[in-house]
Amino acid sequence: MKKANSIIGITVSIIIGALILLAGSQGSITVFGLPLFFVCGAIGFALHWTIFLPSYAFQTEHYFDLTGSLSYIATVIAAIYLNPNLDVRDLIICAMILIWALRLGSFLFWRIKKDGQDKRFIVMKTQFLWFLLTWTLGGLWVLVTMAAGLAAMTSDTTIALGPLAYVGITLWVAGMAIEVVADSQKTQFRKNPENRDRFITTGLWAWSRHPNYFGEITLWLGLGLLALPVLSGWQLATMISPIFVYLLLTKVSGIPLLERLAQKKWGEDPEFIAYTKSTPALILRKPRT
Repeated sequence: MKKANSIIGITVSIIIGALILLAGSQGSITVFGLPLFFVCGAIGFALHWTIFLPSYAFQTEHYFDLTGSLSYIATVIAAIYLNPNLDVRDLIICAMILIWALRLGSFLFWRIKKDGQDKRFIVMKTQFLWFLLTWTLGGLWVLVTMAAGLAAMTSDTTIALGPLAYVGITLWVAGMAIEVVADSQKTQFRKNPENRDRFITTGLWAWSRHPNYFGEITLWLGLGLLALPVLSGWQLATMISPIFVYLLLTKVSGIPLLERLAQKKWGEDPEFIAYTKSTPALILRKPRT
């Protein structure tokens, strides 16, 4: 059953990716006779499938997150290099994606190097199709999360920045700040030997059980709003980006996996039970006094 589900998952991921590539290519400038959106959008899949092979051979997940970040960076660099007519909106989007990818990629890479392993992959990396599905989802994650921004960067339409763009920029800055602060707080918490095998309930983690994911969803929503004014026709389908990020982190690979691990580890701990009952899984909410 797991093999069948993995095959179905891989197939569906490729179909979704192909549809996004087709939709985003409408209104895109062309290079080498192909839409620039298509050329750049395929980079994430290509890199993930390439790095998957040695990762499976050596049974390691150490380069999964790093590959994702490199895919974003390579895609943006390709868009910058191949599009000679980038405007202010495009340059802001490029900067947003590069800053986010460099920060998160380096953070996750050094964290896993320090921890030695990512518990989500313990069983997964031993099963070829399941592991391949995860890497394929990684390629899809890169394409879909940045689809709206990539569509704007490769669009043949130019519009001056307006109110919606500034709202988007504000949301991106807020989301980025929340994610960085939340990750920093958890890193400092883990550095204290007294907190070994304990769960964090301080700082932003008192407001949400997964504040870093809230920041992640918020910043991609902001980037989507910044991109929206220059999108039209089928390009508007790329606005699935923030929806995809939300669904991926809350229904597939983010919160569900971490919550299951937490329940397995602390599920009978009265303090953890109280924490989960009083603290939202995602949305930031001021702690009850």
